[in-house]
Amino acid sequence: MRAISEVLSAMEPTLKAKGRHSAKRLAEALLPPEMVVWRGKRERRRRGAGPGRVALTFDDGPTSLTPEYLAVLDQLGVRATFFVIGELCAEHPELVREIAAQGHELAGHSYTHRRFTELSKQELTDELERTRALLPVSPGGRRLVRPPHGAVSLSSMFTCARRGFTTVLWSFNSDDWCDKEASRVEETFRERTPEAGEIVLLHEGQSWTMSALPRIVHALKKAGHELCTVGELLD
Repeated sequence: MRAISEVLSAMEPTLKAKGRHSAKRLAEALLPPEMVVWRGKRERRRRGAGPGRVALTFDDGPTSLTPEYLAVLDQLGVRATFFVIGELCAEHPELVREIAAQGHELAGHSYTHRRFTELSKQELTDELERTRALLPVSPGGRRLVRPPHGAVSLSSMFTCARRGFTTVLWSFNSDDWCDKEASRVEETFRERTPEAGEIVLLHEGQSWTMSALPRIVHALKKAGHELCTVGELLD
């Protein structure tokens, strides 16, 4: 672990200098998938290779709309990964239980939704562990965490890794946080159909995202994709 830490420290200035997208490509190429992932393990090096597994993910819950999201996903026969905020889980443990009972995967999205890059190592560790304590153990035993706003640094990813967490980002951004109409969210998927191995970013608590879900799932299934959880995608 110390050797990895030294490598990461040496890489950090280079990644910052290259900008977000270039840094992402470099980090994806050099960092082990046990530390950070953007897409499925099997499909990581065969992009555009036809139908395969795709993971739908939902951030920022649980919310008052969570039961309706779950009903829609149940009707569609789809399981997903919910990256949930710890303080909301503490307020609504019944929703956490309901998500798990319906076969979905639960993972942390911090406790207070603060950017990991703004936290000290101890603050980040506290956010990780406080949220983990509120969630059921993942069936595969893998601990996943998604940084709020996708804000990461090599230091934050290393801190997460030391606590046994894999940092999960995304390879397909639905932009549903800024497009507040179902038709616009659906158009994002028409403009570029997710490829095999993609991790799709969506959000809870938004009626337009929920309304767009049936068409999104239909399009993915029509393309031949199998929808699964992030944990399954990484196995």
